[in-house]
This record gives sequence, C-alpha cells and structure tokens, in this order.
Amino acid sequence: MAARPPVSLSYRTTGSTCLHPLSQLLGIPLDQVNFVACQLFALSAAFWFRIYLHPGKASPEVRHALATLLGIYFVVFCFGWYAVHLFVLVLMCYGVMVTASVSNIHRYSFLVAMGYLTICHISRIYIFHYGILTTDFSGPLMIITQKITTLAFQIHDGLGRKAEDLSAEQHRLAVKVKPSLLEYLSYHLNFMSVIAGPCNNFKDYAAFIEGRHIHMKLLEVNWKQKGFHSLPEPSPSGAVIQKLCMTLMSLLLFLTLSKSFPVTFLIDDWFVHKANFLSRLWYLYVVMQAAKPKYYFAWTLADAVHNAAGFGFNGVDADGHFSWDLLSNLNIWKIETATSFKMYLENWNIQTSAWLKCVCYERVPWYPTVLTFLLSALWHGIYPGYYFTFLTGVPVTLAARAVRNNYRHHFLSSKARKVAYDVVTWAATQLAVSYAAAPFVLLAVEPTISLYKSMFFFLHIISLLIIFFLPIKPRQPQRQPQSENSVKKKVN
Repeated sequence: MAARPPVSLSYRTTGSTCLHPLSQLLGIPLDQVNFVACQLFALSAAFWFRIYLHPGKASPEVRHALATLLGIYFVVFCFGWYAVHLFVLVLMCYGVMVTASVSNIHRYSFLVAMGYLTICHISRIYIFHYGILTTDFSGPLMIITQKITTLAFQIHDGLGRKAEDLSAEQHRLAVKVKPSLLEYLSYHLNFMSVIAGPCNNFKDYAAFIEGRHIHMKLLEVNWKQKGFHSLPEPSPSGAVIQKLCMTLMSLLLFLTLSKSFPVTFLIDDWFVHKANFLSRLWYLYVVMQAAKPKYYFAWTLADAVHNAAGFGFNGVDADGHFSWDLLSNLNIWKIETATSFKMYLENWNIQTSAWLKCVCYERVPWYPTVLTFLLSALWHGIYPGYYFTFLTGVPVTLAARAVRNNYRHHFLSSKARKVAYDVVTWAATQLAVSYAAAPFVLLAVEPTISLYKSMFFFLHIISLLIIFFLPIKPRQPQRQPQSENSVKKKVN
C-alpha cells in the first residue's frame, strides 16, 4: 500500500488547520478530525435548529437559508477551496434544471453530475496519491450527485410522464413544481447532510422545512388504532441518544480493531504464501469485520444529526413505537445476522441502494443487475478495486439467488431444518461479502489479484458453476404469514 502523504500535502487536502494540535495529540489525520468536529458541531446546530427555528417560529425561507449557510461553512472548514467543486456542480445542475425540457432533464442532469464526479475522481488520484484512503471532498460530491440525479428523475416523473406510467413509489415521490434557487441550494448543501449524507427525497426534505414532515408521516397510518387519542408530537431525543451510543461504540471498535487487524494484513507475505486456506478465510473475515465500524460510526452519526433536527421520522411501527429510521443508512443487526447476499445488501448503505434503484435498476430495459453494479462502481470512483468488488458481486448475487430459490423451501418444514439452513447461509453470506468486498478496501489491481490467487478464486468459480448448472426457478411462495412491513412494501 502507498505511504501516507507528506504533512504539507495533508494541509492542502483539508480546510481549516486550527485543529492540527488535536490531530497530533490523538494521532489521527487532520482531515478525519475536521470531519468529526463538523459532525459534532452539526449535531449541536441540529438541536438548536429544531428548538429555535421550529416551523412555528421561523418561515421556510429562513430555515432554508440558515441550513444552507451552515452547510457551506462546514464544507469550507473541512475541505477549503476544494469545496468549490460542490458549489460549481450544484449551480451547473440548477442551470440544467431550469433550462432543460422535462422530457430530458433527467438525462442531462445525470450526464453532467456523473461526468463531473468522474473527472474529480480521476483528479483525486493525482491529488491524494494512489491507494490513500482519506476524508476528502469526493465524499460530499458523491452525496450531492445522488441528490441532483434523484431530484432530476423525480421532476421528470412529476412533469414529464403520465401518472399511469409511474409505479406507486415514483408517483408518491414525483415533484410537480421545480424548486426555487434557495430550495435547490438548501436541499443539496444543508448542514445536516452535506458532509456525510445520506441522500433523501426532495419532497420529504421540503415537508421537513415547512413543518409538514411528521404530521404527513402520521397521517399515513391509522394512529388511533395504534393507541393514540390525538395526533401525537413525537420527540427524537430517544432515537438520537440510542444512535449516539451506537456511534460511540463503533468509534471505539474502529480505533481498536483497525490497528489490530489492518487491511494490509491481506497482502502480508505470511497470509499470501504460508497460511493454509481455512486460516486465510478466517483472517479475511476478521479483517473485513474490523473495517466496518468506521462506516457504522459515520452513517449512524449522520442519522443522529438529522433526527436531532427533527428530520427522519417514519411513522409508527407495528408495535406502536415512533420510528425515526426514514434516513437510516444501515441496519447493523440485520447486516451482522444476514442469511443471504440480498439481505446484506438491502441493509448496507440503504439510501445509496434506494438511489441506484431510483435512477437505474427500475428504469433500464435490460441487464438491470449488471448495470446497477457498474453504476455503483463508477459512482464510488475509478480505483480498480471498486470494479473488482462490484463485478464479483454480480455472479455472487445471481448464484445466491439461484441457490435460495431452488433449495430454501426444502428447509421450511421444521424448525430444526430452518435453524440449520440459517446457520449455514449466515456463514456463507458473511464469508462471501468479505471475499467480494476485500478489493474495495485494497483499491489496486496487484494486491487484489494477489489476494484472490491466494484464495484460488474459489468464490468466483463456485458462483459461475452454480449459475451454469443450477436451473433458474421462480421464487417459492412464503409459507409464513407476512409482516405488516412486507405488506406495505408490496402495496407501495
């Protein structure tokens, strides 16, 4: 792996240097210290925003303006003049939205946003050196690209397509009036999501700013049947505290595990040439597990920031509890207990998966799985490791689907069989994800090939054999009663 860039380069790639003494004291890179400081400041600002700029006390214009100004300050603090890339892309795509016809607005916005992001990804290699993982301006740019394209497609759905041609979800999220410049800037640059996301839908954000967000979600369910006699006013405090506890735990795990099990261990001479196959499998799993808490930390903290501001309410769950997971980017329990590749992916980077579905999977006429994986790789960047991961994910996904559709129903006849099936598929899923995701953190071609050669490309071979020899069968009907959430998903 490449060496850490010199200190002078570190200063160039971050914004403010006022926290450099703290960075040296903690032994943590300055860009990461700035990131955490901004998110903690955003958390404090979110509480202030909800209490003192409540929709009953401030107009939507004031809330839009202050959310935007705070967001601009945060990105300048974190990334210095590199923040200009975010402003340029937002203003360019606002021009596209204003001038393009509704029949082409989604195409032009997609090309401009993805094209600009790709150019920045290419330049990033020369700025940050190949193989360096750092908290840089490309992260916020990736989130803004998601928002730009999501909004463009939803405007196209609302103004350029017939209602009968839309799915229920597309109809619900369709935007029928183009946003003003202030609304557009606020949606893309607000302080809650500009640093770490996640992407959200414009109609939900507009409802939050205008004070309609929570009541709108409550009216989607029969709240009287849930035990409420009047329209409740849910507080996000409990959800925020819970998520902050998870954030702290994730941070501690990251600081300890990442040092004990660094990614570079996967290309160590002992691992590649001397360890036996089962040892390699075990260490691969452990190293990839150690790499996950940093994502848990960043995404859970970002979710807590939104909730603290009063954004992210998702109605009332089946047990009558208030749900604040509208913007959650992951479900840690379901990730760690996933028994299928599909279940794992559905609960990892949830909002990015929703974006890929919105702009690609449900719109392309052919090869939706392959094209969605390719778009995901292009969005992440141009490092070869990303493409190894996502191209490995295609056969693994198809093979897992074939096995599940052909054999799962045989294990539902008894509880013991079902438990045995779940244990085996859990182990297979966790190892498969570790195997497929390893190039994502190795980045370069040489270490990726070295790793896969040491593993004999076993999962590639097994997946291709399954796809080639196992007949494709339609999914078997569920024998167990469906939950309320699954019924809602089908209806919506």
